[in-house]
Amino acid sequence: MEVTAKKNEQVANMIFGSIYPHYLNRIVKNGRTKEELNQVIEWLTGFDDAKLQSLIDEKVTFRMFFEQATIHPNAHMIKGVICGYRIENIADEFEIYRKCRYMDKLVDELAKGRKMEKIMRQEKK
Repeated sequence: MEVTAKKNEQVANMIFGSIYPHYLNRIVKNGRTKEELNQVIEWLTGFDDAKLQSLIDEKVTFRMFFEQATIHPNAHMIKGVICGYRIENIADEFEIYRKCRYMDKLVDELAKGRKMEKIMRQEKK
């Protein structure tokens, strides 16, 4: 599927705090913990638990969320299909959408039981 400007705007204007409980329910249902979810989000965004909670409390949109984030330099290594979109093929003009799909992919891998060291990608030495 192709990302459209309309779809990008819809996602950018969603409230992060309204989606976070869905992430949490998904991973807990599959035997993972809130701490692991927050660790994965921190790896991707640089937000510690306190900052993450303040962003949820402030009801920030995904646009505001990712504007404040420091995306991990290895995030480009997150590849594959999520929600019908191949992450590495999402155009640069839809950066917020791509970053949301990065997070979705990490949550998906966490829920499927992938090891944390695999989820939090490292450059091969």
